[in-house]
Amino acid sequence: MVANIAVDDSVVEEYQRQGAVLVKGVFDQNWVEKIRLGISKNLKKPSKYSEHIMVNEGEGGYFNDYCNWDWIEEFSKYVWESPAAALAARMMKSHEVSFYHEHVLNKEPNTNKHTPWHHDQPYYPIDGDKVCSLWMPVDPVPKNTSLQFVQGSHLWDQWFFPRKFATESNYPLEETGDGTAGRQYHDVPIQDIEAGKWPILQWECQPGDVVVFHMRTLHGAPGNTSSTAHRRVLSTRWLGDDAVLARRSWQVSPPITGGLNPGQRAVCDTFPLVHVSTTNKC
Repeated sequence: MVANIAVDDSVVEEYQRQGAVLVKGVFDQNWVEKIRLGISKNLKKPSKYSEHIMVNEGEGGYFNDYCNWDWIEEFSKYVWESPAAALAARMMKSHEVSFYHEHVLNKEPNTNKHTPWHHDQPYYPIDGDKVCSLWMPVDPVPKNTSLQFVQGSHLWDQWFFPRKFATESNYPLEETGDGTAGRQYHDVPIQDIEAGKWPILQWECQPGDVVVFHMRTLHGAPGNTSSTAHRRVLSTRWLGDDAVLARRSWQVSPPITGGLNPGQRAVCDTFPLVHVSTTNKC
């Protein structure tokens, strides 16, 4: 049974306005330890979707993997029993919430590889506005290695091409691919972001904290310059009342659609309904 959580209205409005917000102390030590164990299992047994990216030989690497929650018990319990789904519902103002997938991210010590500026929703075959991620670190994360967000970019009404993390190039278009009718995609405005055209959000995080962000909020992250500390994170993706399957003009990541057709509500065995709000505060 999903645990409930109390979140102040001001925090919800901050998320709605900024596209990202830090929520302190959501998960107790028991949940932090569970997720550490789950991440350890994933690192020891990566899936076919895993990547280990390294800039130079001898440096630390950037590991990421997803869609392992069906066999990693700790992740499954997190989905079904933790406050995560209720938190996602509250932040998205969604009556119902289904679970999309989990994503394990580990930046090893001495990792120079940064995470390129991007936003997540174009990678996914998902349309809708009630869509968010919960970024949960299990290690202390100094501000200088934490996620960075372009404040309010989820409200720009612009979609950007997804980018490869290894090469930072745009995803290649598929010859027969067709995206949502009438939608234009743009290159991520990297130079403008790095020149400081828009305010950047970034927080120091402790284990148990969560950064909640909209799937269309532009974000990136520096490397991990620590010589000893990992930056291990479980990021989970959540879908609200208006989330539906959609086409993209490239290979979606992860390449799963649950057997649904474009336009169908993103609720099925693959994307299970996890939380239904019992209050008017959703």
